[in-house]
Amino acid sequence: MYRYDEFDERFVRERVAQFRAQVARRLDGSLSEDEFKPLRLKNGLYLQLHAYMLRIAVPYGTMNTRQLRQLAHIARTYDKGYGHFTTRQNLQFNWPKLKDIPDILDLLADVEMHAIQTSGNCIRNVTSDQFAGVAADEVEDPRLTAELIRQWSSQHPEFVWLPRKFKIAVTGAEHDRAAIKVHDIGLKIKRDTQGRVGYEVIVGGGLGRTPMIGKVIRDFLPKDELLAYLEAVMRVYNSEGRRDNKFKARVKILVHETGEAEFRDRVEAEYAKLDGPTINAPAEEIERIAAYFAPPAYESLPATSETLAKARAEDAALDRFVEQNGFAHKQPGYIALTISLKPVGGVPGDMSDAQMEAFADIADRYSLGEIRVTHSQNLVLPHVKQDDVPAVHAALKEAGLATANAGLVTDIIACPGLDYCALATAKSIPIAQEIAKTFADEARQKAIGELPIKISGCINACGHHHVGAIGILGLEKGGRENYQITIGGDATEHASLGERLGPGIDAEDVPGAIEAVVETYLSEKSGAESFIETVRRTGPEPFKTRFADYIASRQTQTEAAE
Repeated sequence: MYRYDEFDERFVRERVAQFRAQVARRLDGSLSEDEFKPLRLKNGLYLQLHAYMLRIAVPYGTMNTRQLRQLAHIARTYDKGYGHFTTRQNLQFNWPKLKDIPDILDLLADVEMHAIQTSGNCIRNVTSDQFAGVAADEVEDPRLTAELIRQWSSQHPEFVWLPRKFKIAVTGAEHDRAAIKVHDIGLKIKRDTQGRVGYEVIVGGGLGRTPMIGKVIRDFLPKDELLAYLEAVMRVYNSEGRRDNKFKARVKILVHETGEAEFRDRVEAEYAKLDGPTINAPAEEIERIAAYFAPPAYESLPATSETLAKARAEDAALDRFVEQNGFAHKQPGYIALTISLKPVGGVPGDMSDAQMEAFADIADRYSLGEIRVTHSQNLVLPHVKQDDVPAVHAALKEAGLATANAGLVTDIIACPGLDYCALATAKSIPIAQEIAKTFADEARQKAIGELPIKISGCINACGHHHVGAIGILGLEKGGRENYQITIGGDATEHASLGERLGPGIDAEDVPGAIEAVVETYLSEKSGAESFIETVRRTGPEPFKTRFADYIASRQTQTEAAE
């Protein structure tokens, strides 16, 4: 795990001091809200519907237990006793007071955390695979690359005022668990035919009001040329990206309007002008960073655990938890465990201060003190001995964190929506809660299988609804909340955008509509097909027909009631 050096420490502390003075000037009226806004956004501070919201960076989703305990302390002391994990592998506090923000930032700095570049038109927090360094299918741990990009992009003098926000994701595996194809830049670590390690570079992905799948502009970029090539991409975007219309300012629009081939040529031409050695990190710096991501001190253990096998045979809840939330570890005798923050009826992604402290204790005792944050708003214990899983499960159960639904129909991604967000046009959280209750039966969840549902409360798509196997978009129509349903979205290496089933529906009709969609899948599936596989085989028509029938039946019920 990366640890701050002297530069990092000084950089973060200086920013806290600067912002403390800026907050003081806002509070005494020396700065207007319009003057203060760009300053607070550069420090991760938003003004939401009811209060300020502070977004804290968790670079590439990795944190230690000391950091989580500090977050628990902040939640208890300065917020309402909880934090909210997001699809950017960040954590948000929704209720801090402006006067307390500098103190919170100082507390974060004490544990090597900050909120810099988690908002504003800059390069945001770099995200990665939550199983980085653990997965057997990865070419190389992508966190080294993500950390290198973090250092290069932090306060980069040329890219602090981009046309629009900019998001980068990195994966080191063949199976994409980082959604790289729907980021401004996605990087896939790979080997060429000679066995050299490098990157596939994807540019122009993104969601929001104009969703697009990214385009490959370099099939193989040698590893030691990364920063110079990123610099070239960013220069083209910074100089040619639109600043006259924020809805057309993202790099995906530039790639689309310029054309994939022409955009690639412009990047290559810019790259040819650069003095690569002055931009790319020297070998000794790469080695320094890599040392922080060396594998931990694993014990030498048998590949399988008789202790765990016996416990699973005797405890159905434990067996279900391991089956659904377990992830195969490349180290024999170990397992990674996804910890769902989606209990039925709960708020997706929320974690109380007490749960944070309990989870930190569990991670210290059973996961070598390391925690991961996923872009599906869950957490991961990456280094658990298989022998310890029964004890981990018991501790998680006591903390209310043992929900066995990772990847299932109740593991719903949802943005904060109209309960918090000033941009939202509809609520997301209550919809997620009602859908989860509809499918609360564990046996039914298992029968349905993997089914990612993603909900956004506005067109900005913070809930990633476009790439949900079932996507739900909340809008406002005629003074009422109105929800569009899509199917067929996918954020993996087979990335695709969902297709609308029909007209928008009222909030109270959404759970029934989702049930109709799921029942269509169960009647249409062939063998062990997943939901997305069935949709791709049958096309959307059977689902559209069932959806239309559902709307008609609801209309009939309403007319009869009147």
